Amino acid sequence: MQVQTTRITKLCHTKDIVTINGMLPGPVLYAREGDHVVVKVTNETPHNATIHWHGVRQMLSCWADGPAYITQCPIQAGQAYTYRFTLADQRGTLLWHAHVSWLRATVYGAIVIYPKPGVPYPFPHPYEEHIIILGDYWNKDAVQLERQILDSGGAAPPADAFTINGHPGPFYNCSTNDVYQLRVVPGKTYLFRIINAALNMENFFTIAGHKMTVVEADADYTKPFTVDRVMLAPGQTMNALVHADQPTGRYHMAMGPYQSARNVAFQSIPAVAYLQYAGRAGGHFDAAAPLLIRPAQLPKFNDNLLVKRNTDALRSLQATHLPLEINRNLFFTIGLNAEACLRPAPNQNCQGTNTSVFAASMNNVSFVQPSISVLQAYYDRIRGRVFTDDFPGVPLRVYDFVNGAPNRAPVDTQSVNDTKVFVLEYGDRVQLVLQDTGTITTENHPMHLHGYSFYVVGNGKGNFNPRTARLNLVDPPYVNTIAVPVGGWSAIRFVADNPGAWFMHCHLDIHLSWGLSMVFIVKDGKGPSETLPPPPADLPRC
Repeated sequence: MQVQTTRITKLCHTKDIVTINGMLPGPVLYAREGDHVVVKVTNETPHNATIHWHGVRQMLSCWADGPAYITQCPIQAGQAYTYRFTLADQRGTLLWHAHVSWLRATVYGAIVIYPKPGVPYPFPHPYEEHIIILGDYWNKDAVQLERQILDSGGAAPPADAFTINGHPGPFYNCSTNDVYQLRVVPGKTYLFRIINAALNMENFFTIAGHKMTVVEADADYTKPFTVDRVMLAPGQTMNALVHADQPTGRYHMAMGPYQSARNVAFQSIPAVAYLQYAGRAGGHFDAAAPLLIRPAQLPKFNDNLLVKRNTDALRSLQATHLPLEINRNLFFTIGLNAEACLRPAPNQNCQGTNTSVFAASMNNVSFVQPSISVLQAYYDRIRGRVFTDDFPGVPLRVYDFVNGAPNRAPVDTQSVNDTKVFVLEYGDRVQLVLQDTGTITTENHPMHLHGYSFYVVGNGKGNFNPRTARLNLVDPPYVNTIAVPVGGWSAIRFVADNPGAWFMHCHLDIHLSWGLSMVFIVKDGKGPSETLPPPPADLPRC
């Protein structure tokens, strides 16, 4: 993979963007379950770069996970790093993306993991498979945009456009012909590998006149369920069967916003792609025939009920690794903060609520990015100089998190700014409750855990109550990213069986920039199969 600067023209603007091999989206990584993957990444741009293999379990390969200053220092200009990992016990669709600054805006692509040879899908074999990547696009340089937002202390502006496979569709300026088109044959069934790679927005996706039967999420098979609209948060992937059973014509595939927070600006114009039926004569579309065009109907931007129905419908096909006995119970609040303005020019640099500086936190700790990687510091036993291992396992203050959260910004909306980690023993059986809070605003937060998939054993509205919460310990979905409900909670379970330093964070990049993240350190177990190997010789240095 070559990290390159590529000139592109979209939305009436020409600019340079960072890409992989000059492509937007980047190249697809095709592999089979059990394959050992070797990818050399060479950085030919002036920016720091890393690649994160989102959702890959990275068993004993934490050095290849990719988040900057967590498991590696960035690949600097003119340097290279070779990522090596094995795709163990996973099959389906994942994604890769940059994990430094906001390069993820244009540096992303699909990972397709086929079953082992001779192993069929647990659903009807499709006629064809197609990748659908949901993204967004800014006319401004993404790296500069992040710096400007952080300098302002305020919120992020909406994207200039949504995109489907890099194309905004016909409803934006100068984009009438910048449309992704997919030809289908009447009567055939297709597998759509749907990925949300958007930077700061959760999104709905729908196909006019067609149903989608979901059969996999985050590289784990699910019990099939059929819907006409789905919501994917950034980082989430979903495989769905689509049957081409409609009259010959052009059907819109549409992507639009799901915005659950209050008083937040967002892009409201949908991205549209074309699902084009081939004519019955020779499999080609008859250009002389009248063209039937069916527009797509997206949900309302704040349709929380639809999101809940989709989430509740997800069920694992086989919950074979679900821990039933728990020895480590954790409770993390997640949400936004507003810090007191201590900057010299409040009008320019403190544009948060009531002349504050926006931040975000978990258990009211806003993560501070260190100057060398957490994993390197842990491995070299210099943790005290880089991080402390006292991240709280429960909130230090207990209150009505959803309805009674402090919100007199910035009087009582401060967070602790530090680099803290939570240490797990090898083999710990963990239940973690993620609780949304009403500080500043409640919001649906897509939380991603590196190095692990986890079982989502429960979701609910309001504050988590262990006495009344209903948990699914039979067939919970097994995912790597969970959209924690707006004003609610999610409970996840996993076994700490992969040593290393593992980032957990909100996958809305503005929240990540504000500090809505933390790190789990999982200690070594016994013997080589439970011990983190030493760093590779070409690991980048800070």
